[in-house]
Amino acid sequence: MTGHDRQWELNRLNFEGRWCGTSRWYERSATGVLDVSEASAVIEGTSYAISFSDSDTGLWDGSGLRFAPDGRRQLPLSRATYNRGGQCWQFRGAAGQSSLAVDGQQPRFGHEVNMFWGRSRSMLVLLYAPLGSAPGESPGWRLQSLGVVPFRCGLAPEPDPPRPAASDWRALLGEQEGWPGELERLEPNRWPAVDPAPQPCEPFRNSRFSRNSLTAGFDDGLVCSLPEQLPEGAFELQVGCRLDADHFRQVSLIYDSQQRLTAWELRRFRRP
Repeated sequence: MTGHDRQWELNRLNFEGRWCGTSRWYERSATGVLDVSEASAVIEGTSYAISFSDSDTGLWDGSGLRFAPDGRRQLPLSRATYNRGGQCWQFRGAAGQSSLAVDGQQPRFGHEVNMFWGRSRSMLVLLYAPLGSAPGESPGWRLQSLGVVPFRCGLAPEPDPPRPAASDWRALLGEQEGWPGELERLEPNRWPAVDPAPQPCEPFRNSRFSRNSLTAGFDDGLVCSLPEQLPEGAFELQVGCRLDADHFRQVSLIYDSQQRLTAWELRRFRRP
């Protein structure tokens, strides 16, 4: 099995299902304010039906979407064409897609992060938009919107119960201080054929997770720490999810001084 094949298999393992939930979008207002305490748009009945007809072929069928015509879109899936751009990434139980660099030629700098637990899928979407700039200057980038969906799989015999919101993120992160964890790491376009063995990592530190200018908690135990405006050099984006009383999962998106993605890091913390 090649690294590409392993990423495809993890894609099937993680995403296959009929994922249903209510999506909430937190968007910057016309006056430039981003209020993460109250959603500016709520879409009931968001659904991502992801099925595979055989080991090489599938279909992504979405409805209740924020940015698609009539809120619907279908995409064919195949092993042969999967992840040609290298933006998709898969761990067992955590996956998504990421812009590989901050690029002024693109209309947005965006990410989708999914945390899977049982038949639950907690999704956070982050979209940065360019700010105006003088001719010849690189534009700055500001967080424009966040989308949060607490999905449950409609194919499960019984739906997983809802998890408490992480609205009091300070208390949630503080409770986890010192929890031991393990680290897995992926680098763009260097896909391992075999899942690397998790390595011990430093215990969870609230101060390290929440060191960006914006830290916020949302439905389904989701929490993130982000620069509200991207710096000119290196930076990290942090997304976490309290999966139950004893487990917290953290994905770090790491960009170098040239603002190119160097790694996705997954940390799995557990109450001692």
